[in-house]
Amino acid sequence: MSEPLLDVRDLSCTRERNQKIFSGVNFSVNQGDVVVLQGKSGSGKTTLLKCLAHLNTYGGVPTFRTRVLYVPQRASLLPGTPRDFLTRICAFQGRRSGQVHGNDGRPGLDLQHPEDIARSWGIDSVLWDREWAALSGGEAQRIVLAVALGMDTAEILLLDEPTSALDPESSLMVENTLISELHASESCLKAVVWITHSGEQGRRVGTRFLHLSATGCHENAPDEEV
Repeated sequence: MSEPLLDVRDLSCTRERNQKIFSGVNFSVNQGDVVVLQGKSGSGKTTLLKCLAHLNTYGGVPTFRTRVLYVPQRASLLPGTPRDFLTRICAFQGRRSGQVHGNDGRPGLDLQHPEDIARSWGIDSVLWDREWAALSGGEAQRIVLAVALGMDTAEILLLDEPTSALDPESSLMVENTLISELHASESCLKAVVWITHSGEQGRRVGTRFLHLSATGCHENAPDEEV
């Protein structure tokens, strides 16, 4: 059996005054997994994804965070435009290193690829030059996810309710693209950890289901609604 892509052991997180959000979290993410992360509101699902992405690490973008990439639910608080954002993150040292020294040694990133993905989800090119704050929630969600997927450096995507602002048709388009990319031989993407409050969506996309609580994380059947 191959080694897991990500092996989480005894992960804990506390708020101020040592109030625990969760503790003793253990699980692995393997190639081909779509791990649906379930749990009550406030159980720490978003915090867990941020821990997995090492978002508490400062001083640029480590190469790890180009390969284990967190995609937030809301991007509207970002400054500037989506095109500004794409240009800026491509300039980080971790991104530049990943362009040349990735697993397959491919040359530089294709900055047109995220725009092509977004277009397939109904995002017109002009939206890339609008301020994030001027975009609808659904437009911003599709663009930020297209950036994450189109960079094609992430082996694991950590998705925080990536379609919560989308209509059912748009959600299905995004789901189908992600699953197709996961199984494409030329793609870097190897696994996804996905937070969703839709039991129906979880059953469509998930291959494994983890339930998070204050005492840890255990594998179970998909919840009807979480």
